[in-house]
Amino acid sequence: MSVKEKILEVMKEAGKPVSAGEVQKLSGLDRKEVDNAFKELKKENAIVSPVRCKWEPNL
Repeated sequence: MSVKEKILEVMKEAGKPVSAGEVQKLSGLDRKEVDNAFKELKKENAIVSPVRCKWEPNL
């Protein structure tokens, strides 16, 4: 499973918009990995921000 897939899975399991810090804690990934994956996911429109600094999968 890639880092991006793991992050999307964690977001779906959370069931609410989450911050990068929360994703890091829930997934156990390094913060730099999370930040880089977030950047790529934003470009791909795979995640959206309904609340400032919180993200969720774009369904």
